[in-house]
Amino acid sequence: MAGVSVQEIDLHGMSVVQAKVAVDAALRRADRSVYRIRLIHGYHNGTALRDELRKTYRNHPRVLRIELGLNGGITELVLRELF
Repeated sequence: MAGVSVQEIDLHGMSVVQAKVAVDAALRRADRSVYRIRLIHGYHNGTALRDELRKTYRNHPRVLRIELGLNGGITELVLRELF
């Protein structure tokens, strides 16, 4: 489908505060062409960042739902359905 995209944000090495600032900025910038924001946070150094991001954005007004990525190091914020 033309004109749709997944925006990826690599959050490796960021603190929780830095990651939230980056995700909030991405949510503000996301236009109708962005239907998902893929948060790449990793999990080998612990799950505190992953857990905090999932907790914070599960009830965000722009986020329709959260989907888990292919592994524990990715969280996808679904902003809208494609169909």
